[in-house]
Amino acid sequence: MTRTLKVALLGCGTVGSEVVRLLDANGGDLAARVGAPLEIAGIAVRRPGRVRDLPVDPSLFTTDAAALVARDDVDVVVEVIGGIEPARTLITSALRAGKAVVTANKALLAEDGATLHAAAAEGEADLYYEASVAGAIPLLRPLRESLVGDDVRRVMGIVNGTTNFVLTRMDETGAGFAEALDEATALGYAEADPTADVEGFDAAAKAAILAGLAFHTRVTAADVHREGITEVTAADVASAKAMGCVVKLLAICERDGDAVNVRVHPAMIPRSHPLGGVREAYNAVFVEAVSAGQLMFYGRGAGGAPTASAVLGDLVAVGRGVLSGARGAGESSYADLRVTPMGEAVTRYHVSLDVADKAGVLAAVAQAFSAHDVSIRTVRQEGHGSDASLVVVTHTATDAALRATVEELRRLDVVRAVASVMRVEGQA
Repeated sequence: MTRTLKVALLGCGTVGSEVVRLLDANGGDLAARVGAPLEIAGIAVRRPGRVRDLPVDPSLFTTDAAALVARDDVDVVVEVIGGIEPARTLITSALRAGKAVVTANKALLAEDGATLHAAAAEGEADLYYEASVAGAIPLLRPLRESLVGDDVRRVMGIVNGTTNFVLTRMDETGAGFAEALDEATALGYAEADPTADVEGFDAAAKAAILAGLAFHTRVTAADVHREGITEVTAADVASAKAMGCVVKLLAICERDGDAVNVRVHPAMIPRSHPLGGVREAYNAVFVEAVSAGQLMFYGRGAGGAPTASAVLGDLVAVGRGVLSGARGAGESSYADLRVTPMGEAVTRYHVSLDVADKAGVLAAVAQAFSAHDVSIRTVRQEGHGSDASLVVVTHTATDAALRATVEELRRLDVVRAVASVMRVEGQA
């Protein structure tokens, strides 16, 4: 070990603090794995005078992140501040200067990953971001390296722990969305403002990153169809149970020929499916490839320690590269596949209707489906005096055809209301 690798840490919140602790606790092992000691050169924070119970010299804290990144003695920059700016400027400056970067910034990667990769290519520097999706779960590196010789066809997963906790509680207790979210907030699984989670923004950013790696195509968050879980009702969850299914917020990335479809939305999935048993705040991603077949990645998808674990894994990888002068895998966007709108996605629907309990209702409903070439798989009807509930599950069709069918159902005289509409994924 002839030199020390200097690390600039941008951010010292939940994740950054754990990075500091793990570097201190495991310094000897990490040095042996990298081939050189890792030393924190500085830590950029907004409030340097804040009392922090960390094993680090307080003089290392600074508010001048740009100056820290620009220092000649810095070899690697670790960015865990999040957001778009100043993170983008700091990361691109570091990369163009030839400094390796490790980031957990899913929002920035999903919005403007192309700029970061271009800066990495310009500076001949590594950009690693395992921690940006699914916390400690080794997922991005297998997609980028282990499966690079295969043909990935589909990636489907639960990539947001908050929403999975909420939906788990709704499934286990029969609670409504608001009640389950209150519990998640009280237990620390949900932020004070849970919008990014419950409206699907967090999962959409992660889906864009996954799709880009899996299909060698630039995909941004704007390309991802996004729906959250705020409209999921206790009745939806009960209907799923009746079908042997469970409701999950799924990130789905699919390839069909020269096109890819990327979407995030709640869906019913069979309890027998590997994702059906993922409970509480855990994450899991199911990958289907031509040669490797079906693969499952499961674990803790958030939190300081799990995310820091992924950061340090990347730090070891880029540190080795700095010492050897070798670069890791850069951006792979050669396929440049077309990203299709949601209307072209092929899926199935579960439609719950409140209808008049009289002759001819089923025929009228069936005609609406037939008019849009949507085949009905199952129908369940229950009478309630002069009213009835009708639950229809379709065979696969394009989402556009299914949505058009639902709109026609709403116009039928015999349909009092379309109580709920939810997609069905997996084999059920």
